[in-house]
Amino acid sequence: MAKQTQEIRLFGKWSFQGVQIVDPGLKEYISLSPVYVPHSMGRHEHHRFHKADVNIVERFTNNLMRPGKSAGRKARVVNVVENAFEIIHLKTGRNPIEVLVKAIENSAPCEDTTRLSYGGAVYRMAVDISPQRRVDLALRLLSEGIRKTTFGTPCTMEECVAEELILAAKKDIKSHAVSKRNETERIARASR
Repeated sequence: MAKQTQEIRLFGKWSFQGVQIVDPGLKEYISLSPVYVPHSMGRHEHHRFHKADVNIVERFTNNLMRPGKSAGRKARVVNVVENAFEIIHLKTGRNPIEVLVKAIENSAPCEDTTRLSYGGAVYRMAVDISPQRRVDLALRLLSEGIRKTTFGTPCTMEECVAEELILAAKKDIKSHAVSKRNETERIARASR
Protein backbone atom coordinates (compact mmCIF):
# COMPACT_ATOMS: atom_id res chain seq x y z
CA MET A 1 0.00 0.00 0.00
CA ALA A 2 1.48 3.35 -1.06
CA LYS A 3 1.66 6.13 1.49
CA GLN A 4 0.05 9.40 0.53
CA THR A 5 2.04 12.47 1.44
CA GLN A 6 -0.21 15.30 2.37
CA GLU A 7 0.90 18.88 1.81
CA ILE A 8 1.20 21.04 4.93
CA ARG A 9 -1.17 23.99 4.58
CA LEU A 10 -1.60 26.98 6.87
CA PHE A 11 -4.81 26.47 8.89
CA GLY A 12 -5.47 23.52 6.56
CA LYS A 13 -6.35 25.95 3.73
CA TRP A 14 -3.44 27.88 2.20
CA SER A 15 -0.32 26.45 0.67
CA PHE A 16 3.18 27.85 1.10
CA GLN A 17 4.22 26.47 -2.28
CA GLY A 18 4.43 28.95 -5.11
CA VAL A 19 4.84 31.98 -2.82
CA GLN A 20 7.71 34.03 -4.26
CA ILE A 21 9.86 36.58 -2.47
CA VAL A 22 10.84 39.14 -5.10
CA ASP A 23 13.21 41.28 -3.01
CA PRO A 24 16.58 39.43 -3.05
CA GLY A 25 17.72 41.05 0.22
CA LEU A 26 14.76 39.70 2.17
CA LYS A 27 14.84 36.09 0.88
CA GLU A 28 17.04 34.90 3.75
CA TYR A 29 14.91 36.58 6.42
CA ILE A 30 11.35 35.75 5.37
CA SER A 31 10.81 32.12 6.32
CA LEU A 32 8.12 30.27 4.41
CA SER A 33 8.59 26.93 6.16
CA PRO A 34 5.21 25.14 6.08
CA VAL A 35 3.22 25.02 9.32
CA TYR A 36 -0.37 24.11 10.19
CA VAL A 37 -0.73 26.69 12.96
CA PRO A 38 1.68 29.62 13.43
CA HIS A 39 2.73 28.79 16.98
CA SER A 40 6.25 27.47 17.67
CA MET A 41 6.17 28.05 21.45
CA GLY A 42 9.15 30.45 21.28
CA ARG A 43 11.79 27.82 20.41
CA HIS A 44 13.85 30.49 18.63
CA GLU A 45 14.02 32.78 21.63
CA HIS A 46 17.40 31.84 23.12
CA HIS A 47 19.46 31.87 19.92
CA ARG A 48 20.74 34.98 18.25
CA PHE A 49 19.21 35.70 14.82
CA HIS A 50 17.04 32.56 14.95
CA LYS A 51 13.91 34.66 14.53
CA ALA A 52 14.77 34.59 10.82
CA ASP A 53 13.89 30.86 10.89
CA VAL A 54 10.44 31.46 12.39
CA ASN A 55 7.58 31.33 9.92
CA ILE A 56 6.64 34.82 8.68
CA VAL A 57 2.96 34.34 9.57
CA GLU A 58 3.93 33.58 13.16
CA ARG A 59 6.19 36.63 13.30
CA PHE A 60 3.30 38.75 12.03
CA THR A 61 1.00 37.19 14.64
CA ASN A 62 3.53 37.91 17.40
CA ASN A 63 3.77 41.54 16.30
CA LEU A 64 0.01 41.92 16.59
CA MET A 65 0.30 40.97 20.28
CA ARG A 66 1.78 44.32 21.27
CA PRO A 67 0.77 45.87 24.60
CA GLY A 68 -2.92 46.58 24.78
CA LYS A 69 -6.03 44.56 24.10
CA SER A 70 -4.25 41.62 22.44
CA ALA A 71 -1.12 41.43 24.59
CA GLY A 72 -0.24 37.83 25.44
CA ARG A 73 -3.38 36.35 23.90
CA LYS A 74 -1.83 34.30 21.15
CA ALA A 75 -4.82 31.99 20.59
CA ARG A 76 -7.08 35.01 20.08
CA VAL A 77 -4.63 36.66 17.66
CA VAL A 78 -4.15 33.41 15.70
CA ASN A 79 -7.94 33.29 15.21
CA VAL A 80 -7.92 36.93 14.12
CA VAL A 81 -5.19 36.22 11.56
CA GLU A 82 -7.03 33.14 10.26
CA ASN A 83 -10.26 35.12 9.78
CA ALA A 84 -8.34 38.02 8.20
CA PHE A 85 -6.69 35.62 5.75
CA GLU A 86 -10.15 34.30 4.85
CA ILE A 87 -11.30 37.89 4.16
CA ILE A 88 -8.19 38.54 2.04
CA HIS A 89 -8.85 35.39 0.04
CA LEU A 90 -12.48 36.39 -0.54
CA LYS A 91 -11.64 39.99 -1.52
CA THR A 92 -8.60 39.35 -3.75
CA GLY A 93 -8.88 35.71 -4.76
CA ARG A 94 -5.14 35.34 -4.04
CA ASN A 95 -3.22 33.27 -1.51
CA PRO A 96 -3.16 35.36 1.72
CA ILE A 97 0.42 34.25 2.47
CA GLU A 98 1.47 35.75 -0.85
CA VAL A 99 -0.37 38.98 0.03
CA LEU A 100 1.40 39.11 3.43
CA VAL A 101 4.84 38.61 1.85
CA LYS A 102 4.13 41.30 -0.77
CA ALA A 103 2.92 43.68 1.98
CA ILE A 104 6.15 43.12 3.94
CA GLU A 105 8.27 43.73 0.84
CA ASN A 106 6.40 46.96 0.05
CA SER A 107 6.53 48.33 3.59
CA ALA A 108 10.17 47.50 4.44
CA PRO A 109 12.24 50.71 4.30
CA CYS A 110 15.66 50.53 2.64
CA GLU A 111 17.17 53.68 4.17
CA ASP A 112 16.93 55.45 7.49
CA THR A 113 18.77 58.23 9.30
CA THR A 114 21.08 58.14 12.28
CA ARG A 115 22.28 60.93 14.57
CA LEU A 116 25.88 62.03 14.38
CA SER A 117 27.26 64.74 16.62
CA TYR A 118 30.30 66.83 15.77
CA GLY A 119 31.24 68.97 18.72
CA GLY A 120 27.94 70.33 19.96
CA ALA A 121 26.02 70.09 16.70
CA VAL A 122 23.84 67.09 15.85
CA TYR A 123 23.49 66.01 12.22
CA ARG A 124 21.34 63.39 10.57
CA MET A 125 23.03 61.02 8.14
CA ALA A 126 21.40 58.53 5.76
CA VAL A 127 22.29 54.87 6.35
CA ASP A 128 21.25 51.59 4.74
CA ILE A 129 19.15 49.22 6.82
CA SER A 130 20.11 45.56 7.28
CA PRO A 131 17.67 43.02 5.79
CA GLN A 132 16.62 41.57 9.14
CA ARG A 133 15.85 45.02 10.51
CA ARG A 134 13.91 45.80 7.32
CA VAL A 135 11.63 42.80 7.97
CA ASP A 136 11.29 43.76 11.66
CA LEU A 137 10.37 47.35 10.76
CA ALA A 138 7.88 46.23 8.12
CA LEU A 139 6.12 43.93 10.61
CA ARG A 140 6.08 46.68 13.23
CA LEU A 141 4.70 49.28 10.79
CA LEU A 142 1.97 46.90 9.62
CA SER A 143 0.90 46.09 13.19
CA GLU A 144 1.00 49.79 14.16
CA GLY A 145 -1.26 50.65 11.24
CA ILE A 146 -3.68 47.89 12.17
CA ARG A 147 -3.81 49.04 15.80
CA LYS A 148 -4.43 52.65 14.78
CA THR A 149 -7.27 51.75 12.42
CA THR A 150 -9.00 49.43 14.91
CA PHE A 151 -8.99 52.06 17.64
CA GLY A 152 -12.24 54.03 17.66
CA THR A 153 -13.80 52.45 14.56
CA PRO A 154 -16.70 50.02 14.26
CA CYS A 155 -14.58 47.67 12.08
CA THR A 156 -13.45 44.38 13.60
CA MET A 157 -9.77 43.64 13.99
CA GLU A 158 -9.99 40.96 11.27
CA GLU A 159 -11.29 43.52 8.76
CA CYS A 160 -8.56 46.00 9.69
CA VAL A 161 -5.82 43.36 9.34
CA ALA A 162 -7.16 42.33 5.93
CA GLU A 163 -7.51 45.93 4.73
CA GLU A 164 -4.01 46.97 5.83
CA LEU A 165 -2.39 43.92 4.22
CA ILE A 166 -4.28 44.37 0.95
CA LEU A 167 -3.39 48.08 0.76
CA ALA A 168 0.26 47.42 1.60
CA ALA A 169 0.46 44.62 -0.97
CA LYS A 170 -0.81 47.04 -3.63
CA LYS A 171 1.73 49.65 -2.41
CA ASP A 172 -1.19 52.01 -1.83
CA ILE A 173 -0.32 55.24 -0.02
CA LYS A 174 -3.46 54.82 2.16
CA SER A 175 -1.65 52.01 3.97
CA HIS A 176 -0.02 53.21 7.19
CA ALA A 177 3.07 51.04 6.68
CA VAL A 178 3.69 52.17 3.08
CA SER A 179 3.23 55.85 3.95
CA LYS A 180 5.65 55.51 6.90
CA ARG A 181 8.19 53.78 4.64
CA ASN A 182 7.92 56.61 2.10
CA GLU A 183 8.30 59.22 4.84
CA THR A 184 11.38 57.48 6.33
CA GLU A 185 13.07 57.17 2.93
CA ARG A 186 12.22 60.78 2.02
CA ILE A 187 13.87 62.02 5.23
CA ALA A 188 16.91 59.81 4.51
CA ARG A 189 17.21 61.17 0.95
CA ALA A 190 17.05 64.72 2.26
CA SER A 191 19.86 64.10 4.75
CA ARG A 192 22.40 62.58 2.35
